[in-house]
Amino acid sequence: MTQPESPSRSKSRALVLVSLATFFSLSVWFSTNAISGALEVEKSIDESSMAILTIAVQLGFVFGTLFIAVTNLSDLVNARTLFAYAAVLAALTNLLVIPLDSTPALIAARFATGAFLGGVYPPAMKVISGWYTKGRGFALGTMVGALTIGSGSPHLLRSVFSENWQAVIIGSSILAITGGLILKFLVKDGPHEVNGAKFNPKYLIGAISQRGPRLALTGYLGHQWELYAMWAWIGSFLLYVIGEKSLIGESLDLASALTFLVFAVGAVASSFAGVWSEKIGRTAVTSIAMVISGGVAAFIGFLPPEMTVLIVILAMIWGASVIADSAQFSTAMTELSDPAYRGTMLTFQTGIGFALTAVSIWLLPIVKDSSGWGWAFAMLALGPVVGTAAMLRLRSLPEALNLAAGKR
Repeated sequence: MTQPESPSRSKSRALVLVSLATFFSLSVWFSTNAISGALEVEKSIDESSMAILTIAVQLGFVFGTLFIAVTNLSDLVNARTLFAYAAVLAALTNLLVIPLDSTPALIAARFATGAFLGGVYPPAMKVISGWYTKGRGFALGTMVGALTIGSGSPHLLRSVFSENWQAVIIGSSILAITGGLILKFLVKDGPHEVNGAKFNPKYLIGAISQRGPRLALTGYLGHQWELYAMWAWIGSFLLYVIGEKSLIGESLDLASALTFLVFAVGAVASSFAGVWSEKIGRTAVTSIAMVISGGVAAFIGFLPPEMTVLIVILAMIWGASVIADSAQFSTAMTELSDPAYRGTMLTFQTGIGFALTAVSIWLLPIVKDSSGWGWAFAMLALGPVVGTAAMLRLRSLPEALNLAAGKR
């Protein structure tokens, strides 16, 4: 007779599978950024249009998440089911990049991909929250680490398939479909999953009017101002610094490989920060991470390209610190909000945060063209300044005792 699986093993299995599903599904996010050079040649898309393609994904994601949040859909529909359908649809719209030639059509396709991804990331966080109360910061940090690698995976695919940009699109779509199937059929709902939410659009207004959720949201907004603009343009910056060089003979593009490593070290840091947030507190970890990432952003772009090794080292430090705190803002929101509307608050927080990313992604190349990479990246440091102030303020309030079992 088969022995029932232990609770700790069930939690670990769920975490591994949700992280794997997230890693696979988020691979379509930056698929066009990884093949920007090929799109410029094949479809006559210039750098400004590439920025619009990236922003289209962000705005689509905002539309998707806010629609889900306002309708309470992530608490009315099973999160695994929502994730699966959204991942498959995101994969299918990602494939449209191959046949479409006009820029407006490509923008529409990328917007649709982003909208469907709005049903992937927040529901995955909700599934994890249903499995963990103690250790939730570590669990969400690990899941966001998977998201980070997934977001950077197109750069790895591009490094391998340097002569075949279509393979990058097809490969990322296959991964996304696989992720949806994993979460739907191999993961169960956790014992702490809360059901029974009713449609209540007024809940959002009431929740954000409270100091705790409002400050957690403000900290997250500061973090998001920096994160996705850095992710969107770090590949172009490293290409500017390193040039078109191969790692092995004529294979493995060096700049693309290093860009993927920037994402990869961030994945490790995200999980590690989750562990430390349970020991020293969420506000402490988020503040430390933002001080480091903001510090690197303030000066890395001013370094001369000849200092290649130092720039690459700093890029890795930036890659680690810029994402390390991300999951802790989401974890804080689950600890400060009504459990029955956990999915709604996570989705709302994510949607508002990604709306802000569209602004910084759009501004960065404009500032870069007029003033150089130094000022473009330094502009991103403003986000961590605001975010750190918000988290330190939250730390001083009684509401912070709800975070990390009282460790703030």
